[in-house]
Amino acid sequence: MNLRQVRYFCEVVDAGGGSAAAKRLFVAPTAISAQIALLEQTVGGELFDRSTRPMQLTSLGKYVYPRAKELLLQASRLEQEAKQVANGSGGWLGVGFIRSTLFSLLPNVIKGFREAHSEVHLDLVEVLSEYQEERLRARRIDVGISRFIGTFERQADMDYNIIIDDPFWVALPVDHPLAKRAHFSIRDFEQLPFILYPKDTRSPFGQKILTHLDEKGVRPAIIHDAIEIHTALALVGAGLGGTLVSGSITPNNRRDVVFLPVEDIDISTTLVAVTRKGETSPLLEAFVHILAKQAGESIQ
Repeated sequence: MNLRQVRYFCEVVDAGGGSAAAKRLFVAPTAISAQIALLEQTVGGELFDRSTRPMQLTSLGKYVYPRAKELLLQASRLEQEAKQVANGSGGWLGVGFIRSTLFSLLPNVIKGFREAHSEVHLDLVEVLSEYQEERLRARRIDVGISRFIGTFERQADMDYNIIIDDPFWVALPVDHPLAKRAHFSIRDFEQLPFILYPKDTRSPFGQKILTHLDEKGVRPAIIHDAIEIHTALALVGAGLGGTLVSGSITPNNRRDVVFLPVEDIDISTTLVAVTRKGETSPLLEAFVHILAKQAGESIQ
């Protein structure tokens, strides 16, 4: 299967027949017939019912047609964007991000970047920190927005740009008695069920929190193990318990959750921009600069 075959097939459908499609494409009708026959050979069945006049799509043809149109659209977009990158009038930047940055940080970063580089296509991929280096090696993304607790393993083929040190805050149900305080002590988790996240075998994030609490002599009851932070906060809002979150996410529009600074906690999170070692570009540098600026403002 090639794009010419797909294009000729779609043109026959759109034009209502092979002869009309040939006129539109400025080719001989026999060329149309030959390409359609090759496409049918590739997909393993007839795309048109040739016993009718005008020809009608078979069930296979009806399946292939909308997908073929989408394929042509994607190919056209790829061609256009590639030409923009080649002549310097546009560009493409793949960004991997963790879900917690969706609360306030990432939308502002995207807005700021688009205002400065409206011609650049941002390809946004939600992916946990532990998977971002794989995406970088596969060149699926150009920068990963990661979050770690304490020290973390640095791969030799990656660069790590520390964006901010992001202290922990507690998330509490708005009507919980502890929510009326100015600060929260980690010992209060002994009377408050803990909601753990993210639920992923490769992420040590939640376990590092529990290890630190255990070192402080605090062993909270784990009542829920949430897949991701949005779910965890929804459970907090439902009154099922509390959890710890990074301070940069606390400016959000949830009305059922209260965020308080945490006393006597000795760990924090670090927001990191991860890139392929030694690789840089004006677009990448601009994105990381805007990320650092917005992150700094988010914790002031």
